[in-house]
Amino acid sequence: MAEDDADSPAGSIEIIGTESLGVRGLSCLVHAGDRRIFIDPGIALGYLRHGLLPHPVQVAQGERMRQRILAALTTATDVVFSHFHGDHIPLRDANPYQLAIGQLPANFHKISCWSKSQGTHNGKMKQRTQDLKELLGVNFHDAENHTDGCICFSKAVLHGGGRDPGRDGVMMTRIDLGDAVFVHASDIQLLDAATIHYIIAWQPDIVLAAGPPLYLQTLSPGMRKLAWANGLRLAQNIKTLILDHHLMRGQQGPLWLADLSAAAGRKVYCAADFMGCERLLLEAERVKLYGAMPVSSTWHDEYAKGVINADYQSRE
Repeated sequence: MAEDDADSPAGSIEIIGTESLGVRGLSCLVHAGDRRIFIDPGIALGYLRHGLLPHPVQVAQGERMRQRILAALTTATDVVFSHFHGDHIPLRDANPYQLAIGQLPANFHKISCWSKSQGTHNGKMKQRTQDLKELLGVNFHDAENHTDGCICFSKAVLHGGGRDPGRDGVMMTRIDLGDAVFVHASDIQLLDAATIHYIIAWQPDIVLAAGPPLYLQTLSPGMRKLAWANGLRLAQNIKTLILDHHLMRGQQGPLWLADLSAAAGRKVYCAADFMGCERLLLEAERVKLYGAMPVSSTWHDEYAKGVINADYQSRE
């Protein structure tokens, strides 16, 4: 549940997997009337960061989050795919740290699926779309600009600094909870002013969005300035703003979040704060984890083969 001072119906929104909770993704379960809507059921750990594979501590957290996703899907009425990146959807070709299609519960193909359209995708993204369509059959719906009861979907908007919404875009989701409106804005990274205007026009009370990837050296000073301006605009217009995902992959994220809260004059949450949990910035702390708890050079191969489990063991 959310912190006591968050302006939100805590029982209606459960953020399950994102960077401040120890994994890559932006998954959440939303209760709205008799519907249980799961958005972006995917997970990843950042396969290689600083030349290092995920530390076993992070792998273990990934396993826990994967099980929570699978458990939530067993009772979900709807599932939403904002786009087809590997930390947001189940994959046929999943690596050991992602969610595989073969792990999905038996009822998954019966769930109503609302998806970003294939657009101008080709290659890997096109194949991922086809894999999900084959799995879900008639229950797979292209949902851009569509409304179904309490759920409304956006047109494709830019994925971060992308230039083509059809190819590089994401679909946002608006859900009427009855006493509040929730918006899930996956991977927007606060890098497009038109997308921010779109969100505000939806008049949400609670927004969960991907913040800017400050950890990337390729993010220019101009883009950083734009992300700050857009984040501040959201924070000043939304009662409860939750920023996570790319933002919390580096140690700069918490500092940026604190500065944004101070500038806005109200708290801006990460997912862990909103859920009342300890922050677990495991990817940001990967080098530190390896230094404190060394890992055998064979650990990841053995884990991938199922020879060992994710319980940490230092075996030099």
